[in-house]
Amino acid sequence: MTSPPLDLMVIGGGINGAGIARDAAGRGLSVCLVEQDDLASHTSSAATKLIHGGLRYLEYYEFRLVREALIERERLLGIAPHIIWPMRFVLPHVPALRPRWLLRLGLFVYDHIGARKRLPSSKGVRLRNRPLGQPLQEHLRHGFMYSDCWVQDSRLVVLNAMDAKARGARILTRTRLVSATQRADHWRAICEDTRSGARQELTARAIVNAAGAWVGDTIKQRLDANSRKHVRLIKGSHIVVPRMYDGEHAYFLQNPDGRIEFVIPYEQRYTLIGTTDVPFTGDPAEVRISAEEVSYLCTSVNRYFKKQLAPADVVWSYAGVRPLYDDDATSAAAVTRDYELELTGGNGAPILLSVFGGKITTYRKLAEHALEKLQPLLGNLERAWTDTEPLPGGDIPASKRPDDDFERFVAHTQTRWPFLPPVTTRRLARAYGTRVAHILGGARALAELGEDFGGGLSRNEVDYLCNEEWAVTAEDILWRRTKMGLHTPPDTPAKLTAYLAQRTAGP
Repeated sequence: MTSPPLDLMVIGGGINGAGIARDAAGRGLSVCLVEQDDLASHTSSAATKLIHGGLRYLEYYEFRLVREALIERERLLGIAPHIIWPMRFVLPHVPALRPRWLLRLGLFVYDHIGARKRLPSSKGVRLRNRPLGQPLQEHLRHGFMYSDCWVQDSRLVVLNAMDAKARGARILTRTRLVSATQRADHWRAICEDTRSGARQELTARAIVNAAGAWVGDTIKQRLDANSRKHVRLIKGSHIVVPRMYDGEHAYFLQNPDGRIEFVIPYEQRYTLIGTTDVPFTGDPAEVRISAEEVSYLCTSVNRYFKKQLAPADVVWSYAGVRPLYDDDATSAAAVTRDYELELTGGNGAPILLSVFGGKITTYRKLAEHALEKLQPLLGNLERAWTDTEPLPGGDIPASKRPDDDFERFVAHTQTRWPFLPPVTTRRLARAYGTRVAHILGGARALAELGEDFGGGLSRNEVDYLCNEEWAVTAEDILWRRTKMGLHTPPDTPAKLTAYLAQRTAGP
């Protein structure tokens, strides 16, 4: 007996695909998500890791996008306070660039356009002989400070997929869509396990193409369809260097070419610097930072900071391809960060919804808009719900001061498992929130967590990531589920790979 078609098949395990799968499953739809690699293995783990409105987008009159993003900033902070937290940004004023009055006006709009409730407002600051200006060069005397949020980007993707699964969705990683053909009122899709080569057939009333940089290729090569919309591939690269200054604030730097850079505290001992905007051609899976980009980022920082950087200071770097909606902008920096949804089918024909563009901050709202477009074709759906429902581990009691909420949770975690080193307690609380109990359980000593693969990465944590979060390789664990690759000794990847092979082989 043939099973009925799925309501929705989602192609792509980045933030948009995972967000749509979560929203749809929570509205009672039968959903399957397929991702050819690991969750968040491309663009969604290669961002600047900010939940922000996009202050510079105001210069391009993207008021609707900025407002939506700022409203989402508050909502995401509420549903994922463990992996998202407030951060203050210092914007030094350079008289030869944007005038001081323009910066003040832009920040005033930024403060008021998005219904800000939980984050402090912007203010002017003096930099000369002040702690905020201490790492900066002496000629920088004035600036501004404003608020945005930081996010563990790849974990945001995984948590959305976990919640989708908990609500009934199937999540198939390392599964490639070979082809999908139209059959009367549904799609017949052939999918292939990229490890074993095994194939399976799925049928669905609707397909959501959230393949990111591959959205156009998927339409033409996998779905045998056409589209009037296109993406513009822009490479964004980042470097990580040893910690450049004390404090948990970040810096927003203006460059003479009109672009901006962020300098951000990262993983306790490091500083993250990015990003670039470089037109990209080629295979998005093979994107790499170039020597020219490294030099550009170092030069940008050296205009502002006393401590001068050189490429040799870089301890890690990453690059990603942003699949921006092509609005025919003249420069890469000016291309819109907004999104477009293209819907075809209906009236008895299979439904296809393709996602062009978007940014991590607006993924949840994008998913809502996608379901709004699908509702007339899929029938009456349950109401929108993701704006207040916590993501896994995010059910930390909330107040008007999110920093205080998390600090109380860290203190509670340390009290419950007092044998943990404080740095490990904080890391686990940040990564897993209230689900940290699934890793630590009833342990009363470090030894009860199993082998330490380095830096406090225990066997219990690795098992949890494999069993609950689709981790398969050492890279999945060290660079996407966590950033322990920056904190573990050189032999950790090999030890971890051997253990994962042992787990797969079984007893």
